[in-house]
Amino acid sequence: MTSVFGHGRLRLYLLSLLDERPRHGYELIQALEERSGGTYSPSAGTIYPRLAKLEEDGLVRRDSDGRRTVYAITPSGAQELEARRGELAGIEDDLTDSVRRIADEVRSGVDQAMKSLRADLAAAAQTARSEATTTTPSGGRDGLRGARDAEAILLDFRVRMRGDLRAAGARGGVPPEVVALLEQRLREVRQEILRHLP
Repeated sequence: MTSVFGHGRLRLYLLSLLDERPRHGYELIQALEERSGGTYSPSAGTIYPRLAKLEEDGLVRRDSDGRRTVYAITPSGAQELEARRGELAGIEDDLTDSVRRIADEVRSGVDQAMKSLRADLAAAAQTARSEATTTTPSGGRDGLRGARDAEAILLDFRVRMRGDLRAAGARGGVPPEVVALLEQRLREVRQEILRHLP
C-alpha cells in the first residue's frame, strides 16, 4: 500500500480528501484506512507533517473547531488538484485493485475453509455411521462420540473462521459478496452432510 502513496501521491490524495470536505487529522487517517480496505493506516507522524507542508505551500488552511484543528483546501489547493486529476485517477485505480485483492484473499480463505469443513464433516458422518452400526441399533455410546466429534469439528471451524473474518474486518471489512458466499457454502455443506446421516 505504501507504493500507492509513494512519490508525493499521499500529498495529492490528502488534497482530494480535503476537497470533499474539511477534516481534522484523525478523520484523514480514518478515511485513508477506509479507502485502502484497511491495508494502509498512516500514523499521525506521517499525516501532520504533510498537512503542515501543504499549509506552508498555501494549498490548505488550518481552522480551529473547538479543541480540534480542521484542515480545508484553499483555492490554490483546488487548482493543483484539478491540474493533477489524471494522477489522482491512477491512485484511485490502485486503491480499487488493492481492495479487490483483499476481497479475493478473503474469498479464497472462505473457499478453502469450506472444503476442509466439508471433508471433515463427511469423515465424521461416515465414522458416526460405521460406529453406530457396530454398537447398537440406536448408535449407543459410539454414536454419541461421533456426534461429539462432529460438534468439535464445527466448533473448531467456527473459531478459525471468526478469527479470519475479524482479521479481514480489521483490514477494512468483509465484502458483502464474501458474506453471501459463506452463507451459500454453509447451506451446501449442511445439505450434503444431511444426505450422509442416517
